[in-house]
Amino acid sequence: MAQETDIREAVRRRYAEAATRFAARSAGGCCSPVPTTEDESGSFGAGLYADEADEVPRAAVEASLGCGVPTAVADLHPGEVVLDLGSGAGADVLIAARRVSPGGRAIGLDMTAEMLELARKNAAEAGVDNVEFVEGYLEDIPLPDGCVDVVLSNCVINLAADKHVVLREAARALRPGGRFAVSDIIAYPGMDEATRADMAKWTGCLAGALTEAEYRAALAEAGFTDIEVIETNRFDELAASAIIRARKPA
Repeated sequence: MAQETDIREAVRRRYAEAATRFAARSAGGCCSPVPTTEDESGSFGAGLYADEADEVPRAAVEASLGCGVPTAVADLHPGEVVLDLGSGAGADVLIAARRVSPGGRAIGLDMTAEMLELARKNAAEAGVDNVEFVEGYLEDIPLPDGCVDVVLSNCVINLAADKHVVLREAARALRPGGRFAVSDIIAYPGMDEATRADMAKWTGCLAGALTEAEYRAALAEAGFTDIEVIETNRFDELAASAIIRARKPA
């Protein structure tokens, strides 16, 4: 429990600092251990968004710390309810909100007060009113059972201390037949213990990543089926970004 608390606080502190920098319109970091990785590899952040960037305020996209664009692979439809785990500055929530309109809504969940403040500001600027940003933990989603159609996340689940609990919570929140569509980091087999124990590399989206086999097993354990893992961009000799999709049985 102490280790989980330490990881959570380290992650919260890193991304609170990032939100503060973005809010001040200054240069932020990225979701990699090395602050310049986003620019050098194109693996993280705003550069991953194409036409999606036109749907939301520029500030929301520029503050993205993700490793993909989950809304591009979630097959969203009007009327659906979408939950984004670790919603950050809100880019993916705002994109989702536009795509599920009319009749649908998008919910962003984040534990970082500074990110939530930034996301609400971006939503107000965008004039999007079918969104809600909620403070809470991925391991204890503050929503009732079976209340959303789609769960999104963008390079955040790897940051959790216990991914199995997060995936079980995602399954609980989904309606029967609901979809799981996230961008995340997968580790290659053989990541050394020194890397796994490095807190800076954990908060940088590397040390806490599951392997593809571990991710598939955790999703199956949580009750998901139709599991799909597609590697999208190798950014390190130890890991790559991936699209991960699954479905809760109907």
